[in-house]
Amino acid sequence: MPAPSRPLFLVLLLTLVLGGCASTNQLSSGPDVQPTTVAGAPESAKAEKLWQVYERYAGVPYEYGGTSARGFDCSGFIRAAFDEGLGQQLPRTTSQMLRYGEVVATDDIRPGDLVFFRIRGKEQHAGIYMGDNRFMHSSTSVGVTLSDLDGYYWKDRYTQARRFE
Repeated sequence: MPAPSRPLFLVLLLTLVLGGCASTNQLSSGPDVQPTTVAGAPESAKAEKLWQVYERYAGVPYEYGGTSARGFDCSGFIRAAFDEGLGQQLPRTTSQMLRYGEVVATDDIRPGDLVFFRIRGKEQHAGIYMGDNRFMHSSTSVGVTLSDLDGYYWKDRYTQARRFE
C-alpha cells in the first residue's frame, strides 16, 4: 500500500472498529461478579434478574448491530437483558432509548437504570447500572462486561441516566 493512503486506511479501520457502541476499557468483568442489592428494596428483584442475564452472556463478543448470543452491540445487549430478564421491550438503538424513559438525576440512579455515554461528540454508548458504581454493557474491546462509572475511560463520558419502568 502506498505511504500516503496508509494513514487514511488506518483512520478508516479505527473508525469501523470503534464505531457504534464504543468502549476501549475493561475495568472488571467475569461471571463470578455477584449482584449488589439492598434487602427489601423494590429494585432488588429487578437487579437479580438482570444479573442472571449478565452471567449467561458475560464475555459474549461485541458485534455491531448484534442482538444475540453470537454477538451484541450495546443496545442489543440492553434490549436482550430487559426482554429476557424482565419481560420488558425497549427500543432497539441507543438514540431511540434516549427518547424514552424517565430522566434520572445522577445521585438517584438505581440498579436497572440505563446509563449513557458521549463518544466522539455524540451519545452513542449505553449500559445497565447495577449498583456500587458499576454497569454492564457490551464493549467493543471485550464484549459483554462489567465496568466502573468512575473508570478512566467512562468517568468523563457519562452524560445521563434513564429509567424504564
